Amino acid sequence: MSNEGNKKQFWKRNAAKVPGSIQHVYGAQHPPFDPLLHANLIKAGNRLPPATPGKPKKATTFQEFESITSDAWDVGDDDDELLAMAAKNLNIEVVMETANKVIENHSKQQERQRQDDATELEQTEEDTQEEVAEDEDEEEDEDDEQVRVAEGDVTSPEVSFASLSSPYADGRLVKSKSEAPIGSPKEAEGEHAGLHRQRSLPHRPPIIPLVARMADQNTSGTPAMTEREASRLDKFKQLLAGPNTELEELRKLSWSGIPRQVRPITWKLLSGYLPANAERRESVLQRKRQEYFGFIQQYYDSRNDENHQDTYRQIHIDIPRMSPDSLVLQPKVTEIFERILFIWAIRHPASGYVQGINDLVTPFFVVYVFEYIEEEVENFDVSSLEEEALRNIEADSFWCMSKLLDGIQDNYTFAQPGIQKKVQALEELVSRIDESVHRHMQQYEVEYLQFAFRWMNNLLMRELPLRCTIRLWDTYQAEPEGFSHFHLYVCAAFLVRWRKEILEEGDFQGLMILLQNLPTMHWGNEEVSVLLAEAYRLKFAFADAPNHYKR
Repeated sequence: MSNEGNKKQFWKRNAAKVPGSIQHVYGAQHPPFDPLLHANLIKAGNRLPPATPGKPKKATTFQEFESITSDAWDVGDDDDELLAMAAKNLNIEVVMETANKVIENHSKQQERQRQDDATELEQTEEDTQEEVAEDEDEEEDEDDEQVRVAEGDVTSPEVSFASLSSPYADGRLVKSKSEAPIGSPKEAEGEHAGLHRQRSLPHRPPIIPLVARMADQNTSGTPAMTEREASRLDKFKQLLAGPNTELEELRKLSWSGIPRQVRPITWKLLSGYLPANAERRESVLQRKRQEYFGFIQQYYDSRNDENHQDTYRQIHIDIPRMSPDSLVLQPKVTEIFERILFIWAIRHPASGYVQGINDLVTPFFVVYVFEYIEEEVENFDVSSLEEEALRNIEADSFWCMSKLLDGIQDNYTFAQPGIQKKVQALEELVSRIDESVHRHMQQYEVEYLQFAFRWMNNLLMRELPLRCTIRLWDTYQAEPEGFSHFHLYVCAAFLVRWRKEILEEGDFQGLMILLQNLPTMHWGNEEVSVLLAEAYRLKFAFADAPNHYKR
């Protein structure tokens, strides 16, 4: 009962923080009420000061009062002292006249400030126009230089390189259109202003694409590899080239991330979709792909039957909510995802389709699309692929998603007991590794189920950019029971990663907004690697001693 009483009284206790609550406004008409000061003023008003015969008290002149109150609008003045002085020494006419003058002066200062801001903005626009003109001149010079080179003019290597390089300030060569600055300077200025406004709001990271440049994260494009990356790629290729792939060695090598070039086949091997024996792989692929399209011929026409129409309708509703929009909203991709999810639901009646399963298709689909393309996925029209390639991607995505769900199916059966257990284990684990965070959330009545349910249901896909999810799944594929067991420790490390931000929040609403909108849009391989290392440390300390994190 006391718990229910506390919850009912939550907004009452925090009335000062409820939006729309009335606050005292400090200004000329509503000075802050100070009991001590007002007591002195009342006493002073009830009795006249004793007269001094022969030495009359000199009245404060208007000029003196004006000089005293000339900075009344500045922050840091002793307002109580000024109020007391005004009340004791001045009559009401002088006070009103001076107050009006102060307000008038303040209005003039604001008007001057607005004019200065307008002048500065005009100057900025002029500077921007000048920069545009300079850029155009540089482009013309660049064209002239290229013409001279074409005509056979002799130029030094330095001049040739400078003339053919990108004119942007960072001095780097642009390898694709997505790397070049897009839009006019005025648009860039508007975008900058929008980002500035967003930064002034709590927990609102700057807007960037849902699938930020995946080339930077070794999942798309072909950026120049470092010596270490090239060496790792060679190790993968040597390991995969053998007649029988050593899966244990492949797991060890994959734990720290898989190069894009070999990720598709590595995921298929680690998930158990492909055999370790190289000679059997092609026949297994053909058989499994034929089997999948046999399921489609057998079951997919029943999607409008009375028994299955609710399942198909829910899938059809959920797919447009997935990310990235530029990929899943393509009609061909939507059609493929609908088939994959419906066939899986029909073949797994114990759970059927549950919201959250739809997100788990995307990483497999994107990785297997990269088997056929080089460009970035967010700019690619999937329907331009050959029909055979699309059929292979669809079948491979279905079987690998099925393998993943086989290990965590209790997350999606009735009442989702697997998720309930994992959230409870997460709460117990966090209470041991960071008691301050745990107590802080208890203090403001934040239940772990309110934010961690989604972490378990979607495997953190809604909390991380897609490039980070793909990197995370490299390790999950390599880790024994990665999706079912290791994920718990990743969630614990992920929560404690935001310790500072959590402890700075002082109410239920602020904590929930933070935990449901964590600023990870700019994360990359480095942040995910640190997160995984911390998760491995927690697993090493607690996994073999489950009672260690129980109180």
